[in-house]
Amino acid sequence: MTTVAFVLASWRPDAPAGMERAVAGTVTGLTASGHRAVIITADRTAPPRYAAAPVVTLDSLRIPHPCDDDSLRDAITAAETPIRAELTSAFAAHQVEITVYVDSLWGLGRVMPTTDMPRRVLGMHVVGHHTDLAAALPRAHTVIAPSDIVLRRAAACGYDTSRWRVVPNPLLTDQPPAPEPQRHRLRREGPIRVVARLGPEKGVTQLLAAGARPSGYAVEIALAAAGFETSTGGQDQLRGEARRLAPGAGVQIRAGLRWAQVPAWLAAASVCIVPSLAETFGLVALEAMSVGTPVIALDVDHLPALIGDGDGGVIVEQAIGHAGLWRAAEQLLHDPVRYERISRVGYYRARDYRPAHIAGQLLKVVS
Repeated sequence: MTTVAFVLASWRPDAPAGMERAVAGTVTGLTASGHRAVIITADRTAPPRYAAAPVVTLDSLRIPHPCDDDSLRDAITAAETPIRAELTSAFAAHQVEITVYVDSLWGLGRVMPTTDMPRRVLGMHVVGHHTDLAAALPRAHTVIAPSDIVLRRAAACGYDTSRWRVVPNPLLTDQPPAPEPQRHRLRREGPIRVVARLGPEKGVTQLLAAGARPSGYAVEIALAAAGFETSTGGQDQLRGEARRLAPGAGVQIRAGLRWAQVPAWLAAASVCIVPSLAETFGLVALEAMSVGTPVIALDVDHLPALIGDGDGGVIVEQAIGHAGLWRAAEQLLHDPVRYERISRVGYYRARDYRPAHIAGQLLKVVS
C-alpha cells in the first residue's frame, strides 16, 4: 500500500479543467487498487473528502476564484514559508510517501518542501512559465507529463527531458456505451455535442462562427467556467460571445456538466466535436471514445495520437479550419459503415485509460 498526495491550488470536484479532472481519476484508480490518496488544495469550496481520499485545505494560501497566473504567483510568494509548513504538516499527518505537485505554479511546485520524504513528483500538464519551472525543477525527483507533446515542447524550450516520463490522464467512470440499436439511431438523428471550458484555446467561438452545421441535427454545447482564467473577466466575455453567435448557428448553449454526467451525455450524442486549438491530452475526446461516440477534432497537439484518424474519430487539418469540423461530422454521419467502425474502435482504444491501469503506471514511474 502506497500513500500519494496530489497538490493543486484550484482543485474541487466537477471543476471543468483537465488537471482537476485528471487528479480525480488518478485518485479513483489508486484507492480502487488498495492504495491511499490525499488531495491538498487552496479551494475552500472543496469537500473534506473525495471518494475515499481526504481533502486538505491550505489556510495560508488565499486566492480569489477565478484567479489569473500573476495573482496566484504573487499570493504564493507572499505566503511561501507558511505554505511549506502546512504542506510538511499534512504529509506527516497522512504518512505521505509520494507527492505529485500537479503543476509548477497551480500545483505549488515552485514552493515544494525539500524534506527527505515524501518523494517529490512535478506534473507538467503544460510547459509552465520559466519563473515557476526554474524554482520547481531542481526540487523534483521525477517529472511526469500526460503526453509526448509536452516533452517535445519542453525540450524545444531548452529543458532536459531525457529523464521525464509520460503518464496519461485517466478516465474517471466506466460508463457503458449505447447499445448497438441506439447507436444506429443516434447516427441518424442524435444531437452533435460539444463539452468545453470557457477558454480561448478551446475554439468554441471559432466553431460557432464557422457555421455550415449538418442539416437535420441539433447542436448542443456545454460551457463551464473554471477557477482560473488568462485575464480577469475573460470567461464572461467568451460566454457572451458564444451566446451571441449561437442563435445564428442554430445551436443551444447550456451550462457545464458535473464530471459524472459527461460520459452519459456524450453517450447520447451522434458525434462529439472537439474544436480545441491546443490540447496537451484531450480528456473530452477520450470520454467520448469511451462510450462509443465518434470524435471530430483538429490535428492539434496530442489529439491525433489519442484519437487516431479513422480509429476513434476523424482528424481535420488545421489549415481547413473549424468549417472542416462541421463538414467532417456531416460526412461521417452519412457513412454508416465507417461510423460503426469508428464507434467500436474508439471504445476499445479508450479501455487502456481506465483509472486503475493509469494509477499503476504512475506508481511504476515515480516509485
